[in-house]
Amino acid sequence: MKGSILKNMQIFENIHPLRNWRRLMVREEKLIGFVPTMGSLHEGHLSLIKQANKLCKAVAVSIFVNPAQFAPNEDLDKYPRSLSDDLAKLSAINCVDAVFLPKVEDIYPAGITLDVEKQLGTFVEVKGKSHQMEGQSRPTFFRGVATVVTKLFNIVQPDHVFFGQKDIQQCAVIKNLIRDLHFPLELHVGPTLREEDGLAMSSRNKYLTPEMRKVAAILYQSLNAVKHAFEQNIRDRKNLLAPAYDLIENKSRFIKDQNLDFSIKLDYLSLADPESLQELDEVGENGAILSDEHACEILKTGTSNSKSANQHIYQNIYQYYYKESLNLYLAPTLLSNSPKQSIIYPTLDYSMFEKNEI
Repeated sequence: MKGSILKNMQIFENIHPLRNWRRLMVREEKLIGFVPTMGSLHEGHLSLIKQANKLCKAVAVSIFVNPAQFAPNEDLDKYPRSLSDDLAKLSAINCVDAVFLPKVEDIYPAGITLDVEKQLGTFVEVKGKSHQMEGQSRPTFFRGVATVVTKLFNIVQPDHVFFGQKDIQQCAVIKNLIRDLHFPLELHVGPTLREEDGLAMSSRNKYLTPEMRKVAAILYQSLNAVKHAFEQNIRDRKNLLAPAYDLIENKSRFIKDQNLDFSIKLDYLSLADPESLQELDEVGENGAILSDEHACEILKTGTSNSKSANQHIYQNIYQYYYKESLNLYLAPTLLSNSPKQSIIYPTLDYSMFEKNEI
């Protein structure tokens, strides 16, 4: 499949041919826009690609499920993969010049294990932006993101990169990475696209059952309640966050009363400075990023046969994590490295939905 043509789209599985393509684009004086993805593409991804196509003469997209950003108990093996469908979607929008499908051994020549203590090779970490908010529950996640993004930037060498506002903390991490490592490129942040029920489009939404979708919606509702309080000129942390706590507590009680086969618990509710990502007691003129996460545990019981042919009861607990975030104030400098760059939008952002089996 290397170097083959699919309509106007070349597909590369190896680094050297992609770099040859990149050199050709430079000789033709074409700006290169780059959209890194983990595949299982949806309209949110496609909107970023269309944004790149409007600005740049050449557009590259990568599809790579990055093992370094998964913890051992997370869903690397189960993460949605739909390459044929992804390529069809990319071809259909006729905006993509190159698709990069790297192998794990090319991105991580020293190999990769999910146990951070046993990893070998070179890794990148953005201190001060990676261990709060989502980093509380996934302490090595942004290390993996920063590492793979650095590698992809070095391989593709784009002029412009495009990320979704849905993953707002990730964008802040990448903004600092670009600054600190002196990458000669511009970061653009596209607005969040949502499903009809309000959930932000996410590859992991495929995990959701109808009942789980109803639960996930509570975060969207709770942050909307905080946004309403903010619009009523409430600025102190306690009174801003109280409506969100109440809604989530009521939903948790409802699930318990209905004897559903899952439960939810709030992991954190964050009101953070848009630049430092440190927690705020009061929202000032720079505004704030509001985000929360709760875990939904599903207990399933069944029977299985052991090697001795004796039937026994087993239980599986599946953990799903729902995250949402929003800007409480329009802060154009949050993710911009230059006046030309896109700004963050003051809208609610559903961050990521995860499925962990333990």
